[in-house]
Amino acid sequence: MQILHIQSSILAENSQSRALAHKLIQHLSEQAQTPVTLHSKDLAQDPIAHLEARHVQAFHTPAEERTPEQAQLVAISDAFIEEVRQADLLVIDLPMYNFNIPSQLKAYFDQLARAGITFAYTPEGPKGLLEDKPVYLVATRGGLYKDIGLDYQVPYVHAFLRLLGLTQVHTLYAEGLNMPEHREISLQQAQTQIQQITLKSDI
Repeated sequence: MQILHIQSSILAENSQSRALAHKLIQHLSEQAQTPVTLHSKDLAQDPIAHLEARHVQAFHTPAEERTPEQAQLVAISDAFIEEVRQADLLVIDLPMYNFNIPSQLKAYFDQLARAGITFAYTPEGPKGLLEDKPVYLVATRGGLYKDIGLDYQVPYVHAFLRLLGLTQVHTLYAEGLNMPEHREISLQQAQTQIQQITLKSDI
């Protein structure tokens, strides 16, 4: 079983999303029916260039007409997409920064969204072209947002993953981490959520 772990926190080993994701991966690995291969991608340690006009131009230029620079830009995006294709499941660290996802993660998502490659426009709307697989989001927040109409983070990620064809999305929450009266309770609840996850027997 291949697990692709996407890390996006700028706090490195001090990140609660990363710590919880590691515990989740350990829990999933213990349930796996086959040996587990873990591939981690740290978007803060190895940042991806934000989307620019040169990327869009490269993506829309036929392969035989691309300049060497354009071919290199497309190859980087192709490699990211292939990593997702090869994975049996994804674990994504999802800290909230100013009501939304880290810009490093947005830059990565922009490399995955390729019309004609990972999704297609149809008369019925966009259709995902990636093979569906489980995706686990570890959503951490300093405050409380989930039930008061201020969660712009998780709905966006769910919508983006659906665009690619990834619909088996499971979200674990740890909120109020900067609020002393909520922090420990929230972390304990997140641990309970992890322990309740049951991996599909055919993975």
